[in-house]
Amino acid sequence: MKTLISIITIGLLLVGMTSSTTIFYPNIETKSFTSGETLRYRISYGIMDAGEAVLTVNETSKKGANGRPLYHVKGEGKTLGAFNWFFKVEDTYESYIDKQGAFPWHFVRDVNEGGYEINQEYKFKQDQQKVLAEGKEYKVPLGIQDMISSFYYARTLDFKNMKVGEVTEFKCFMDEEIWPLKIRYVGKDEIKIRKGTFECLKFQPVVQEGRYFEKEDDVEFWVTNDANRIPVLVKAKIPVGSVKMHLVEWSGLMGDLAKK
Repeated sequence: MKTLISIITIGLLLVGMTSSTTIFYPNIETKSFTSGETLRYRISYGIMDAGEAVLTVNETSKKGANGRPLYHVKGEGKTLGAFNWFFKVEDTYESYIDKQGAFPWHFVRDVNEGGYEINQEYKFKQDQQKVLAEGKEYKVPLGIQDMISSFYYARTLDFKNMKVGEVTEFKCFMDEEIWPLKIRYVGKDEIKIRKGTFECLKFQPVVQEGRYFEKEDDVEFWVTNDANRIPVLVKAKIPVGSVKMHLVEWSGLMGDLAKK
């Protein structure tokens, strides 16, 4: 009898240990993007085209913990024409994001801006709520984002019931720190760019005044008012003028685009 009780006790302890380590990952039904999507943007400084950016989503054989399926998302940016002569930019950002939760497992950043280089690689241990970066481990909240996964995660958010002025916040691991990313909803808007007129939702990132921008509303962006939530236009005021980024090409979208 004692042997039977001991076996039962050990069994219960093992069950308890197993259940205590169960990870309840964020679960998001992604209806905004899928494998095969490509977005191309033109970046303008004043009236001149200064650069371009391309964002892609593809399948990958990489897996998260316990074989979780991932997307490979990639953002590439570079300067064009004469801008290469005095400040050449070649940036690449890559992230492997969870298909079921839209959070990252691996992030790579290779930046060369005017000869200044940044090379970073972060391994997100979401199941342990840790990030391995530059040989150090950092404690982070479950579901934390990186610089490029934040873009895709934000597209999954439900803005239908948002009120004008309401702020949405989520956390991002960037430059070995946890940053709160905040987005303020401004309202519905209709925006016209080179590629046509789009029905949009307008937002403002809540930025730190004095760090990069003079005012909190120096950055504005518009995303399509449809399931895709694609950024159509971004405007930013900087100390020496203004920069715009606008959509010029798109393909592989998951749904119809709110374009007139």
